[in-house]
Amino acid sequence: MGRVRGRIAMKLLRLSTLIHKWVALVIGIQVLFWVGGGLVMTAIPIETVRSEHRFQKPDYPAFAIDVLVPVQTAADALSAPIDKAELRHTPRGPAWVFTPKGGEPVILSALNGQPFPAFARAEALRLAQDACRGGAKATKAELFAEAPRETGREGPLWRVDFNDFEHTSFYLSPETGEVVTRRSSIWRFYDFFWRLHILDFKNGENFNHPTLIIITILTLSMVTSGFILLWIKLARDWTVHQATRRKLAQKA
Repeated sequence: MGRVRGRIAMKLLRLSTLIHKWVALVIGIQVLFWVGGGLVMTAIPIETVRSEHRFQKPDYPAFAIDVLVPVQTAADALSAPIDKAELRHTPRGPAWVFTPKGGEPVILSALNGQPFPAFARAEALRLAQDACRGGAKATKAELFAEAPRETGREGPLWRVDFNDFEHTSFYLSPETGEVVTRRSSIWRFYDFFWRLHILDFKNGENFNHPTLIIITILTLSMVTSGFILLWIKLARDWTVHQATRRKLAQKA
């Protein structure tokens, strides 16, 4: 009986060693990225990643309700059925934000019911500077016809860069002048490890794709085989320890 158990243990040992060795060789680098990425994501506060310490909501001038274009009057200018209407305070004045069914939001000035006129580079710099805190200065403004990939948005956006050591950038709506998102070197560093962590290098959002699932299964097999190896090693050490004690007791 003992010999049968020994053979089974040896076969299990060889199989576990083989699985552990080759799987570790294949996915060891990814496991290193997971651990390193986890360290980055726990060491850097998410508020710093989002540049919340650089952003302050500007003080908007007050307005009287009776000077606004009624919501129905503003909505009548739109052709598509409206699913949602929202009155929003923006740096360029009050705005009606209409969300049609199955379409993109439409933003109109609540003072005249018309789209907001385009603004120039100097205005973009001023709006971004008003929304910044911490002493950084807005130095560069550029209008993108299509939002940069790092914003995760579509359509045109103003990008305003600051001269702080984090290389902070504010992305502004070309209509309302609102800061819709913020990016920095810290965010890009964090995002790099996040994409390594979930293995989605295109959008950095999908953590249910087959590659990640397969590597996770392989990692689980590596950890499981490692525990089997540890159990066999401890059992063998215990057997040797017990045999040694018996020999010593017999000599005594």
